[in-house]
Amino acid sequence: MRRTAQWAALAAAGALILTSCASQRENDDPTGDGTGTGDGTGGGEEVTFTFAASADPVALDPALANDGETFRVARQMFEGLVGTVPGTPDPAPLLAESWEVSDDGLEYTFQLVEGVTFHDGTEFNAEAVCFNFERWNNFTGLAATESLSYYWLKVNGGYAEDGNGKYESCEAPDAATAVIHLASPLPELVAALSLPAFSMQSPTALQEYDADNVQGNAEAPVLPEYALGHPTGTGPFVFDSWSPGEQVVLTANPDYWGEQGQVTRVVFPIISDSTARRQALEAGDIDGYDLVGPADVVALEEAGYEIVNRDAFNILYLGMNQAVPELADIRVRQAIAHAVDREALVAATLPEGTEVATNFVPSSVVGYNEDVQTYEYDPAEAQSLLAEAGFTEDNPLTLDFSYPTNVSRPYMPTPEQVFERVAADLEEVGIMVEATPLPWSPDYLDRIQGTTDHGLHLLGWTGDYNDTYNFIGVFFAQPGMEWGFDNPEIFQLINDARVLPDLEEQTTAYEEANAALLEFLPGLPIAHPVPSLAFREGIVYPASPVQDEVYNMVEMPEE
Repeated sequence: MRRTAQWAALAAAGALILTSCASQRENDDPTGDGTGTGDGTGGGEEVTFTFAASADPVALDPALANDGETFRVARQMFEGLVGTVPGTPDPAPLLAESWEVSDDGLEYTFQLVEGVTFHDGTEFNAEAVCFNFERWNNFTGLAATESLSYYWLKVNGGYAEDGNGKYESCEAPDAATAVIHLASPLPELVAALSLPAFSMQSPTALQEYDADNVQGNAEAPVLPEYALGHPTGTGPFVFDSWSPGEQVVLTANPDYWGEQGQVTRVVFPIISDSTARRQALEAGDIDGYDLVGPADVVALEEAGYEIVNRDAFNILYLGMNQAVPELADIRVRQAIAHAVDREALVAATLPEGTEVATNFVPSSVVGYNEDVQTYEYDPAEAQSLLAEAGFTEDNPLTLDFSYPTNVSRPYMPTPEQVFERVAADLEEVGIMVEATPLPWSPDYLDRIQGTTDHGLHLLGWTGDYNDTYNFIGVFFAQPGMEWGFDNPEIFQLINDARVLPDLEEQTTAYEEANAALLEFLPGLPIAHPVPSLAFREGIVYPASPVQDEVYNMVEMPEE
């Protein structure tokens, strides 16, 4: 059973043997005759769960998206071959009840759950699995770009048309068996398949609504009809309506193969302002919301609201762009690292339970290294290193420092407060800061990741699945404008570790890569913040560190 009240028991089974996995969800069948009820009506009573979104989904087709708000909605309608163990980032069976991986890491055999249908009545089977894999691999034109099919490009490495991908083919020897063939090993594949981007979608609906026909241009793509109003998966909720800027509405899937749960209707009102989300909760207009500011957590908890914390599966960091000559000097980067009082910053600006970071990965990720260089807070050492680099009171170092505005991220709920603390620490040791505040959308990421026009910056990452490459590979596996350096040795360490099929060898290799990163110090890991959600009293919510939260598992209080 997926995401039931037995979360704790299921979580204890987190150490999965991936070659022989028990199904994460069972189809409740109170009739005992194999038909079940599946009506999702809770005895005919409508139960609505209203969860405030901070933005519209960018699309209703998760294969063409990579943002959290799209995935939040998609997870209600779609399911993949792989899910996660409730309350953890670890992979677990979903539409595939088990899988086996060949010794050379080039063949994945998935045994599928039988008796599942898509929302349009199309049968879910091995042919449908192969249709979806072939669809992703054969994206062309605008669909085959990082801004749309981001995760297929990042995980697979390319598309059929460019010949750079690791995926080779898919076969369906029978209806319940799908075999994926790779051209080269990809040990993270199983974990990556838990992403909504790799959800199974109805081949019938994808073809009927021309799902791959993206028009427009790179700056303003025009999505096809499927992605705007015909999403068709196997999940516990089906699409009802989307009023952009206002709300998305879903209703219970009457033919759901798993446990439907208590909720029969889901509403996502779009409320972009965090203060407005809190006010909507206090007014009783919504049942809950995400990204609660640290200051609001205490006040809401004292007022009787339920505060739910996700386990930290993220990283907040101070980036140092080495395209700036001063930051290319390791002594300057080390001085900055010693100047920042991370303990005080965490205590003053981040939620209770936040851990100070030493790696660019959280400690729960395989490859985390306890023995990396840590750069303890030491203003005197910072000043000494600056002096060695030629910067003194008479010749102070001045750096541009960018930070985002009009945004709250799980790893950085209050960016301005974090900036103020870091800037004050730097100025204390003689580093002058020129503040560059930028709106998150669209200016900040475009500046930091798309140009070399920045010095220091605050940014972070929430992990998509439990794999080291999903953190350090995203940042440091190749040259990038965010960091401004070219270190072939580090790139090689990370990319070699990625394809090692033996977990023990891969763990050791990633530990070595993490140690090399912290010695080179492209940026300073600051913290692993604890993201908070708030709900009205009595609601039980299935929090997940990777936000794999499906609302058939929400428990609503009796009215």
